[in-house]
Formats: sequence, structure tokens, C-alpha cells
Amino acid sequence: MVKIALAQDNFWVGDIEGNSRRIIEHIQEARKNKVDIIAFPELALVGYPPQDLLHKKYFIKKNKDAINSIAKTVEDIIAIVGFVNSSDDSGDIYNSYAFMHKGKISDVYNKINLPNYGVFDEKRYFKPGRDISVYSFKGYSFSVNICEDIWRKDYVKLLMDKNLDFIINVSASPFHMGKLSTRKEILSYTARQAKCFVFYCNLVGGQDGLVFDGKSMVVSPEGKIVKAAARFEEDLLVSNFPLRAKAVKETQESQPETSFEALSLGIKDYVRKNGFKKVVVGVSGGIDSAVVVSLAALSLGKGNVYALIMPSRYTSKGTFRDALRICRNLGIKCSIVPIDNIFNSYMDSLKELFKGYPADKTEENIQARIRGNILMAFSNKFGYLVANTGNKSELSCGYCTLYGDMVGGFGVLSDIPKTLVYKLANYINRKVRRIIIPLSVIKRPPSAELRFNQKDSDTLPSYDILDDILRLYIEEDLYLDDIVNRGIKRSLVKKVINMVDKNEYKRRQAPPGIKITPKAFGRDRRMPITNKFSP
Repeated sequence: MVKIALAQDNFWVGDIEGNSRRIIEHIQEARKNKVDIIAFPELALVGYPPQDLLHKKYFIKKNKDAINSIAKTVEDIIAIVGFVNSSDDSGDIYNSYAFMHKGKISDVYNKINLPNYGVFDEKRYFKPGRDISVYSFKGYSFSVNICEDIWRKDYVKLLMDKNLDFIINVSASPFHMGKLSTRKEILSYTARQAKCFVFYCNLVGGQDGLVFDGKSMVVSPEGKIVKAAARFEEDLLVSNFPLRAKAVKETQESQPETSFEALSLGIKDYVRKNGFKKVVVGVSGGIDSAVVVSLAALSLGKGNVYALIMPSRYTSKGTFRDALRICRNLGIKCSIVPIDNIFNSYMDSLKELFKGYPADKTEENIQARIRGNILMAFSNKFGYLVANTGNKSELSCGYCTLYGDMVGGFGVLSDIPKTLVYKLANYINRKVRRIIIPLSVIKRPPSAELRFNQKDSDTLPSYDILDDILRLYIEEDLYLDDIVNRGIKRSLVKKVINMVDKNEYKRRQAPPGIKITPKAFGRDRRMPITNKFSP
């Protein structure tokens, strides 16, 4: 029998010393519990993705010194630890793991299949490895590989001829909706083709705009999941091989529930890993700020969230009342900072400059920028992180104000379409089993309230139609005729595409946010600002 542990842990990017301590603690605990093999996620020692830290020679050296130190603590068990390997001759670096046993590194494997799409840039940094690994222990034959390796069928074919008893795959696979199903298919295919068990160890935690959802698992030769770790939290999955476990019952993935868990982990880790303790949110009484402040309070604790309510002459009694009610329902502190006097001061200062010109978006945007300035002033004075409240639908179309409602340190909803914002609001109320977000907020037609009787529908199509167009254009990369052929009016599709394309400059200046959909703005979608191409 072989006792195998998968250490699903939250390793911080760049924290080589801290990650080393965590790894050694896991190894020591594993030894006490008679574990034979313990595996850690991809690049566990340096965190994933380390990006251009990999260009720093001292960073590489420190990581290599640390991996050698860890090896000395490994006695009679096997530890598989992800790190950055380098060639002394060429200076090339590799995404690797160290196979440690009896106080030394007995083998180093370099990842062969390097992903270079979406959020992945591994070919920018790493050279690919060449040879697959096969090890023997207690009479069993097994192979260990890294993440993308088994996402390629040609690699899996190489494993089919090795007569393996099991495979260990160490991974740092980030979350997006639908990704877990894809992973399960890949692992099931690998297990069935190689006719052996697959032990899958994934990273967990938030890193900038990525969330790693864990869900490490064991898959049988029949392609069934027989054991699984927790999702969105640290866990240690221990199995005795050979396994005789039955397939576990998998629940259907719920879009609002899974998004809520990913957002909560992303907020919590972004705040604490960047040295903040508390966040401030501008709460208007609208659906977006209601969802953001609720997410913040539920993930960070109500004592770590502060709300600023900044009404103007255009703020309706209903939205103002709802803003107060949301804060009261959450039990968070809030302050009311009216902006009319500040707005009047702006208008007085600009009256000669604007003389003879009618009021337009300029005056609307000034209000948004006043609110943005107040939020940033609060942040500067008290050290709170400003949580931005803009959603993906608005950000896609540029329905937002630079240096106004776009201010903030973190864009919580920046990859959440408006239709999903509503689902999240309803889910939050169901989750806590009481009304946090008033039904009036959910039912009220959305409005920026920067002029009287303003509605989002004055500028944008209905969000059901808009989000469908945006999904087809942004996530699926379809163009005008392709989308029109889906039964959507050509003039409307053309209008939306034009809004998306001409507002790239705004998105470049937006705060980072959490990847939820298959294609988020930023590293997932890299479009030029200066661009004459027309679909």
C-alpha cells in the first residue's frame, strides 16, 4: 500500500521563504501520519504565476537555494515540489518539480507542454522539457507531470505504453465558469487512456485577477472521480493506494453560487496579500454597489467594510433609502457625504469657461468624479482599499466615467455581466436566509442618476440582449455577420461592437478584477487601443 497526500494550499507569489515554511510543515506532518508520497501544486515554491519575477536572476537563485534546503528535510518519504529550474550553461529556465527522497533531490522534471494562450504566458519565460518521468516505489510504477502536460493527447499517448499504476499531476489551474467540467474531462480521458489512477493536485487562492479553485481529486481507471478535495479552500487530500472507493456524487455547478465563492476568495486574498485590512465602497442604492458591499462584508467581515453614501439632487428618495437599508442590513458603518455643494463649486468655477454651452455628459461626469475623489480621499486618509463597483457589461461599452466611477484598487464585478449581477443579488439573499439586498433594488430599472429621470436603457439595450452580444463578440470572438445570423438586429449589434472597440482606452485604465468568465479583459483579451479594423 502507498499512502499519497495532495497538499492543496494557498502559496503566495514571490514569498519563497513563507512558501518554504509551509512546504516543510506539510512534509513533517505527512511523515507523522505515515504518508509515503506528498505532492504540492505547480510552482508551489514561488507561487503561480510569477510573471516577470522570472527575469530576476536573484529570484531564480533564491528559489534554487530554497528547494535544496527543503530537500534536506525530507527523510523516508517522497516529496514532489514545484519550483523554477535553470540551466547553469544556457541560463534557460524551466517550470519544474523536484522529486525529493532521503534528504536529496533525486530527480528534476521539466514541464513539456507550455501553455501560451489566455492568461498563460509560459513560453515568454520557460523552455520546454523533453522527457517524461517514470518512477518505482513499493512495487508500483508511476509518472508525475505538470498541469498542461496531460491537456495534450500526444503526451497522454506516451503514458499509455508505460504500464503505470498511477499518475500524479501537479497543477495551477485557474478558475473560470465551466473550467471544472473541462478539467474533469481531461483527467477522465487521461485515466481511461493510461488505464490507471490519476491523482490531481491543484493550487488554491487568489492572485491578482486569477482565482485558483483547488478541487484536487483522484480519478479511477474508468474515468470516475473517487475522491475530491474542497473547492475554494485549502485542503489535504489523503488516499491509500490501491483505492477501492466508489465514484463520488458530484453536484451540478451553479453559476451564481460558484461565482460568489470565487469572488469571495478573490476579494479576501487580494486585500490581505496586498497589505490591506479594510475596504471602502461607494454605496448608491443601486444593484452593483449593493452586490459589491455585500460580497465585501460577507468575505472580509462587517467590521472591515465601510460605506460612503454620496447623494446629489438627482438621487431619488428610494435609492437613498435603499443605500441606508443595505448598510443597516449588513451591520456595516457608513457615512453620508452629499455632493451638491461640491458640484455647485465646480459649476461656479467653470461657468465662464462653459458659457453658452448646454449641459451634457460633462456635468454628469463631474458628479462621478467628485464621488471618485471622495472615495480616494477616504482611502488616503484611513488606508482602506477602494472596491470598484462597475460590471463587465458597462465596462465593455464604456458606460462608465474615467477617474469617476472607475476609480478603485480592485474591480470586484469587472468580469461579471449585468445579468449575473442580478443573479448574485438573489443568491446572496438566499445564502444568508434573509433580505440583505432589498427587493426594490433588484426590481428597480438601473440608473446612474446623474440627471433627472435617467435610465441605463436610454444608452444601452436591455441587458439580456446586450450580454448575449457581448458574450458572442468578446468571449467567442464572433464578428458582425456571425452575431446577426443568431437573430439579433444588425444595427444593434453594430452599435454594441462600436462601443466595445472605441472604449479599449478606458479598460486599460480600469482597476484589476477577478476572472469569472472564459475571457476577461486584461491578459485574456489584448486588443490595441489605436485600431482601424472594423468587423
